[in-house]
Amino acid sequence: MGKVRAVCISEAKGTPKRNVGSGEFAVQHGIKGDAHAGNWHRQVSLLAYQKIADFRAKGAEIEDGAFGENLIVEDIDFKNLPVGAILHCGDVTLEITQIGKECHSHCEIFKKMGDCIMPREGVFAKVLHGGTIKIGDNLYAE
Repeated sequence: MGKVRAVCISEAKGTPKRNVGSGEFAVQHGIKGDAHAGNWHRQVSLLAYQKIADFRAKGAEIEDGAFGENLIVEDIDFKNLPVGAILHCGDVTLEITQIGKECHSHCEIFKKMGDCIMPREGVFAKVLHGGTIKIGDNLYAE
C-alpha cells in the first residue's frame, strides 16, 4: 500500500504541473482542471515518490509535478506493475494503461540534469470509477 504525497495539475499543456493537494477524478476523463485530462489512455500520470527523491539527491531542484506527473505516491514502484493493473484510492479506481513514454523532445529537466525519470519510471492510467484523491490517502494495487 502506498501513500499519496502530491496531487498535481496544470491548467495548460506545456506548463509544469503544481501540487494542488487534492483532485476530483472523473470517469474516462482524468483530474478535473488538468490540461492533459480527456477521453484517452493517458488520463492520469503516476510517479513513485522514491524515484523523485533519488533524482533530487543527484542535485535536481524540482517541485512536485515537474515531470508532468499527476500523482506522487510513496511506497509503490509503479513501473513494476503490469499494464491492466487496477489501483484503488478511496472511491477512485484507476487502470494502468501504459508504462513509460517516449520523450520526443528533451524537457527542461533533461537539459539541466542530462536525465529525466518520467519516460522510464512514470506510468499512465485511465479512470474507471471517480471520486476525490487527496494528500495522505492510501493507494493500493489489486
